[in-house]
Amino acid sequence: MLEQKAPSLVDDQAALERWAKRYRASRERADRTGFVPPPETLSGLPVEPLYTPSSLSGHDYAAEIGYPGEFPYTRGVYPSMYRDKVFTMRQFAGFGTAAETNQRYRFLLAQGQTGLSVAFDMPTLMGRDSDDPLGEGEVGRCGVAIDSLEDMERLFDGIDLGQVTTSMTINSPAAILLAMYVAVAERQGVAVASLGGTLQNDILKEYIAQKEYIYPPQPSLRLVTDVVAFCARNVPRWHPISISGYHIREAGSTAAQELAFTLADGFAYVEAGIAAGIPVDLFAPQLSFFFNSHIDFFEEIAKYRAARRIWARRMRDHYHAQDQRSWLMRFHTQTAGCSLTAQQVENNVARTALEALAAVLGGTQSLHTNAMDEVLALPTAKAAQIALRTQQIIAYETGVTTTIDPLGGSYFVEDLTNRMEAEAERYFAEIDQRGGVLGCIEDGFFQREIADAAFRYQQQLDQGERIVVGVNAFQSDGEDAPQLLRIDGTAELDQKAELARLRSRRDGQGVASALDELRSVARGDGNLMLPILECVRRLCTEGEIVAAMQDVFGTYRESASF
Repeated sequence: MLEQKAPSLVDDQAALERWAKRYRASRERADRTGFVPPPETLSGLPVEPLYTPSSLSGHDYAAEIGYPGEFPYTRGVYPSMYRDKVFTMRQFAGFGTAAETNQRYRFLLAQGQTGLSVAFDMPTLMGRDSDDPLGEGEVGRCGVAIDSLEDMERLFDGIDLGQVTTSMTINSPAAILLAMYVAVAERQGVAVASLGGTLQNDILKEYIAQKEYIYPPQPSLRLVTDVVAFCARNVPRWHPISISGYHIREAGSTAAQELAFTLADGFAYVEAGIAAGIPVDLFAPQLSFFFNSHIDFFEEIAKYRAARRIWARRMRDHYHAQDQRSWLMRFHTQTAGCSLTAQQVENNVARTALEALAAVLGGTQSLHTNAMDEVLALPTAKAAQIALRTQQIIAYETGVTTTIDPLGGSYFVEDLTNRMEAEAERYFAEIDQRGGVLGCIEDGFFQREIADAAFRYQQQLDQGERIVVGVNAFQSDGEDAPQLLRIDGTAELDQKAELARLRSRRDGQGVASALDELRSVARGDGNLMLPILECVRRLCTEGEIVAAMQDVFGTYRESASF
């Protein structure tokens, strides 16, 4: 029997030079009249025409890649990944009243969805009640309206919170909505310690990208750390922060900026928790992340692999976490809303499928797939079903879940992973030099970097250097308008009427007393979750609770940055 030699990571130089000569000759003869793909990723990282063993010169498999479930977790956070359990299918949903959204949740669960994800309307996201004049016309439009504990009860009517995990995308008023969820569990008779799910609660990225802030940064960070401490001691299966790159990317950042700015926010939360006296290994295992999956397929996969490696090294070597669970970066992924097009909306099904596939090949723990019509309106039930079926086809038909990190070892993917990590490290050094995350927020550094990236991308589209099918190439005339989900004004009227009834029948003295206690704790240094929870139980509204803390903390106004 012939002895088999181990594969070498050394190129046959003669063969490589022979190919390079033929490649150059082919390029010289090529017809350049058509579209030529730019030789770089969406982040501007150069892409070579071919990757070979020499692309990984000096490569250390154990230190840089390793095995799934082992440091540095480049190949995944769990030893078996999807061989034991596929990613959670968690479709983002919410519209109109709590009762209407409850029906959509029941529909999605019946279709095979495995986790819930709550989309709140704009007044709720901004901490305003449905009868606030500034919320006029927005109630129930882009998500579900939640004003009180009773709304939250209606939202989860007939859904056992002990049997389902729930993600809630909310930030400034996150502590209030978590308190409502906890109170609903109490009323259902579900042990709070058994609750599983995720609270976005990422206020730093609000100042950077999404702008749904209420209070100044310091009291906002206090609220976040109070939630972290409360969950670490009372709701151990709950992720109290979902550190979110998604909105940074949707604001126009590159993949490399999304990676760097998101992890920098994560480091800031770790430092805030440690400064608040919470042992790092008590809360770090509960932290989670939320990333965008854009259309540059391989760059997205490399981004996720680099993110796990950076987080693991920083948590072990810089923050000296001893519990290996603190080193694990677990993350949810949503396909890129900003990649969807209003033109030829059916093309968005293909875009979403490819972006979802990149997230799975990158090792995501849960996934939301955008519906094809979300660029125009909230998704119809049919469009939401197609989006869910896209996940199910990837999970159950394609075979990509049968082996772990199937692109691991690809010369291109490994090189791109290394370069994404290097680009992130370059940003970390600059952020530190500028005074950390809060310093960069205050001087507008993040905002300028994102704006510049968005401008460069738009220039490439305008000049035809990048193609978006149906937008700047392959256009069609006379497209049929898709059927859209339309939210009429009935939901707003119903919500306001229900809120008026709540105010008239609750214990007014108990409400006033609970709000006074919240103000008193806010003036001191106690954990705010406990008085917020008492306010929720007393049927204080979200707007009233927010206003009580505004009396102490004030309101944030961003300085213009150009």
